[in-house]
Amino acid sequence: MDRIRIRGGNPLLGTISIGGAKNAALPLMAASLLTSQKLTLSNLPHLVDITTMVHLLAELGVAISMDGNVSNGGNFGRALTLVASEPVQKIAPYDLVRRMRASVLVLGPLLARWGQATVSLPGGCAIGTRPVDIHLGAFKALGAEIELKEGYIKAHAKKGLKGANILFPSVSVGATENVMMAATLAEGETQISNAAREPEVGDLANCLVAMGANIEGIGTDTLKVTGVSELKGANHEVIPDRIETGTYAVAAAMTGGDIIMKGTRLELLNSLADVL
Repeated sequence: MDRIRIRGGNPLLGTISIGGAKNAALPLMAASLLTSQKLTLSNLPHLVDITTMVHLLAELGVAISMDGNVSNGGNFGRALTLVASEPVQKIAPYDLVRRMRASVLVLGPLLARWGQATVSLPGGCAIGTRPVDIHLGAFKALGAEIELKEGYIKAHAKKGLKGANILFPSVSVGATENVMMAATLAEGETQISNAAREPEVGDLANCLVAMGANIEGIGTDTLKVTGVSELKGANHEVIPDRIETGTYAVAAAMTGGDIIMKGTRLELLNSLADVL
């Protein structure tokens, strides 16, 4: 087992660049499935989960390039361009989904744009209540037919998704993101109550608006999404990682240090900034 030995007693000093938020980047990458045009995302962090999502989207037929170069799903730069022009494979296999629970975020975009999707259940054939059940209940409310078979979610919306009033039984960031993406292409108006208010949800909403979506209530627990016929491409910068920002801020405060964090925002710290 690897170990890290830290000899304390010294203040942290210097300048550090804060990377993009993984939890914002993953749903933004999934949003590329909502349009046939280019979605370019900058400030992407260099993390395993980002690489896994690249592999998953490539498996689904999304063309991905890094700084103008074709990506092999490996050593990409901090900017990605994703193009999901037809035809796109509509099955997200277990081998990829099992590596990262956020993979289920491709379900909403696939269902909304193509009317069908098959996505492996995160964790396989789990018995009992699953976190993904909140997603599935909302998709059923939007008119989708859901079947769970052999560890896969098989979703169909032959006549397209229809707007609905959705009340989440508990707050779920992933479900909020998944349903919000699906609702952008649904017919009519969808109201999502008890929605997650995390900055990453707001970042996704802002990107969707830049793509042509009609979303009201961003940053609140009630979102109103009026569906449009299609979305366009966009350029979007992933928000800074608030966890990384907070970690360095606390470490500097604990050691009596003096650091400069570049590429981040004070408002992402919320109450932590007040405490410090």
